[in-house]
Amino acid sequence: MNVDILVIGGGISGLTAAVEAAETGYSVALIEKNPYLGGRVAQLTKYFPKMCPPYCGLEIFLKRLKNCPNLKVLTMARVKRIEGVAGNFNVFVEIMPRYVNENCTACGECEKVCPIERSDDFNFGMSKTKAIYLPHEMAYPPIYVIDGDVCNKCGECVKVCKYDAINLDENHQEITINAKAIIVATGWDPYDATKLETLGFGKYPNVITNMMMERLASPNGPTKGKIVRPSDGKEPKIVAFAQCAGSRDENHLPYCSAICCLATMKHALYVREQIPDSKVFIFYIDRRAYGRYEDFFQRVDSDENVVFVRGKVAKVEEGSNGNVIVHAEDTETGRRVRMEVDLLVLAIGMQPMKEIEGLEYDDYGFVIEKEGIIPCGVARMPADVASSNRDATGAVIKAIQVVRG
Repeated sequence: MNVDILVIGGGISGLTAAVEAAETGYSVALIEKNPYLGGRVAQLTKYFPKMCPPYCGLEIFLKRLKNCPNLKVLTMARVKRIEGVAGNFNVFVEIMPRYVNENCTACGECEKVCPIERSDDFNFGMSKTKAIYLPHEMAYPPIYVIDGDVCNKCGECVKVCKYDAINLDENHQEITINAKAIIVATGWDPYDATKLETLGFGKYPNVITNMMMERLASPNGPTKGKIVRPSDGKEPKIVAFAQCAGSRDENHLPYCSAICCLATMKHALYVREQIPDSKVFIFYIDRRAYGRYEDFFQRVDSDENVVFVRGKVAKVEEGSNGNVIVHAEDTETGRRVRMEVDLLVLAIGMQPMKEIEGLEYDDYGFVIEKEGIIPCGVARMPADVASSNRDATGAVIKAIQVVRG
């Protein structure tokens, strides 16, 4: 395959870059390792500061994508290696088998007869799917996929499929894409919370991460949008948030992930709007709501049932009835805090994905720009959705300059 611009990563930054580059008339290939486009944004409940659902923005991008005949999309595709120089890059790509082709109508009959269950990574393991599944209800492409790691190839799905859409013998492919310029939009993963041994994640069921909170609050999440405790399904009346969980810490992520404060404020609104008699405590080092987000901070801070406590959570223990005991120091008063809460949410930082041979990375794992290779979004630095979109547009301009020579 020969293209002008290759975009690696199909999250919000990659979608922005691919669509805008293609709409200017250049040939573009978009590569995504997941079976769907949208990245982390597809897992969100709402954007801040307007608190609107992300699907409205994603739908616009997908509509634009469908109208770009010069844009080729490859899902379940992973870049293994990049060679060459600006104007002539060779990118080696492995495409994993989906086992389901474009004949699929997403009727769901295959799912009904599948005997195997798997942990749902889209919901961070808080629910299960069958081995053949639709990643989420708004997934694009809107076709099923089979998890080859758990499927036993019993063939029950093949028997009920009326559209000849399933091929259990499909194999992985390896292709080479020649591109003049490359935009890297590989996004981020939540930091591994199990490494934060003193904060109880994985040990106490009512300690969750910020992205798990997103899925709990989402209408298409594991609880259909109802915020409940994982241990017993009860509404949490007292919820604590631990900021900088793994961020700004030389033993974990030494940098600030930029959006955790704002994300937690958003989550506080989720709780307060859904559970009117709830109380929220936010343990923080600094409150960061830069630029136009100051108004959003003031909105949250004006709620008397949202309490900001300046002090980092030092230790977590199990309390009564599945509750969580939070230990911290209030640095404004100098007093130690021991608080028993129903639910503790860890504001986990963003960790870039350092996985492609041929790219250069800084000490933190973010991609370093060089001639013809332009990182954007969280591949370049921690950023929110709006900043990632703007960054992707700038990356397109740089890529076009390379293509035009």
